[in-house]
Amino acid sequence: MSETPAMRPPRPTLRCLREDLGLPVPPVTVPLDEASHPLLAKTAEQFAVNDAKHERIRAIDDQVLFKVKVQRWRGAVWSDADLPWLVAAGRREDGSSEDFYAGLEANGKAARARYNAEHADALRTATYTGPLLPAREDHVRYTAEAGVRFVRRLRVTLLELSRSTLRDGQEHTVDFDTFTLGLQVRADDGHETYVAVRITGSVPANLTTLILRNVPGCEADGWYPEYALPERDLLPAEQAWSNLMDPRQAALVLDAEP
Repeated sequence: MSETPAMRPPRPTLRCLREDLGLPVPPVTVPLDEASHPLLAKTAEQFAVNDAKHERIRAIDDQVLFKVKVQRWRGAVWSDADLPWLVAAGRREDGSSEDFYAGLEANGKAARARYNAEHADALRTATYTGPLLPAREDHVRYTAEAGVRFVRRLRVTLLELSRSTLRDGQEHTVDFDTFTLGLQVRADDGHETYVAVRITGSVPANLTTLILRNVPGCEADGWYPEYALPERDLLPAEQAWSNLMDPRQAALVLDAEP
């Protein structure tokens, strides 16, 4: 039986973050899905996997928005394929026009009336929530965070590859979108620990530097290019580098095995 696929971490729109949650926009080195707020934590919990059941906000009919609730916080979540967005948030005020869901419906109807007054092609829905959906600034921000997400994935991958090859001395590889990364550690008779990194595919020089800089236990300036692998010559789209791994750091990598 196949597992239910995971969703990408839910994130707030910038408008929701600033105006509804009252949080400052963090630097681009901090992904918005890591912003600290009870409603964001609950959203991440509810939208951890695809195909999970959610309660729809029935009063909104122009988009499919789902409810998320924690403490007195209420939110509306819109999903773009496997990326959920918290597009609106507010407080629960039962029986009051200030209640979040009542206000969301009222604002949606008012936005629909404004839209129809300004456009010849009138909307047939009762509400209009287009202004709440992710805007260009949200997609620009998400793209800008891609580098941070990649570096984090790369560091975890290099740690896992190091741990695997330290256990058996064999080369272990991981496929990225445009290249394959291989790592092998061997100890010689003099108890020195050699590490070799193989990159197959076309990568810019700065990416090679980033990869080598994040191999655990190796000096950043200790890498030397290799022009052949132990069992064969390099292919045209391959590059290989070697270094010494600090045995104390190697032991720490193994000790940190989950």
